[in-house]
Amino acid sequence: MGWAEIDSEAELRELLGEVMPRAATKERVRLHERDRQWLAASPFCLIATSDDRGNCDVSPKGDPAGFVHVIDDTTIAIPDRPGNRRADGFLNILRNPRVGLIFLIPGRNETLRVNGRARLVREAPFFDEMIVKGHRPHLALVVEIEQIFFHCAKAFLRSSLWKPDAWAPDALPSHAKLVKEVQTVEESLEELEKYYGEAYARRLYG
Repeated sequence: MGWAEIDSEAELRELLGEVMPRAATKERVRLHERDRQWLAASPFCLIATSDDRGNCDVSPKGDPAGFVHVIDDTTIAIPDRPGNRRADGFLNILRNPRVGLIFLIPGRNETLRVNGRARLVREAPFFDEMIVKGHRPHLALVVEIEQIFFHCAKAFLRSSLWKPDAWAPDALPSHAKLVKEVQTVEESLEELEKYYGEAYARRLYG
């Protein structure tokens, strides 16, 4: 059976229908007080980027709730923490500043979406306000907001994301086993299990 691809906006609209009025008018360009409250309650976000050739990346960022620093009504800053140093998203931003962000609050089925232009900052006075467990970020992602809106709950409801009885964390082997199976690494499985074990959480900020 052959594929039937969509290759025009008109064909897409014929299939999906027109945008619902509330969805068409929900975009804003400045932070509302409720947006600020959402950011203050969110411990996790996803940052989508692409380079100048269209190669994409989505990177997670997480810290205690309120880790996003609001600079003003159109600008926010996200601290960077110690990681694997691939810097895929950061390298993309150096080539193409457009970013898309989704902010989550555990247990809430809605999300806050932000689109805009980003830049990398290695020092600013507000870094002192982003210290966690003694760790002052050496880098922050500053985003100039161009579009912001709340996204509906349907995807979270369909997926039962926040319902523990729907979770299956043991559906796959441990992360150490996955790394050993899909990557070429020098460490033994025992060494990887130790690395990703209890001590892993103690290295989150250094």
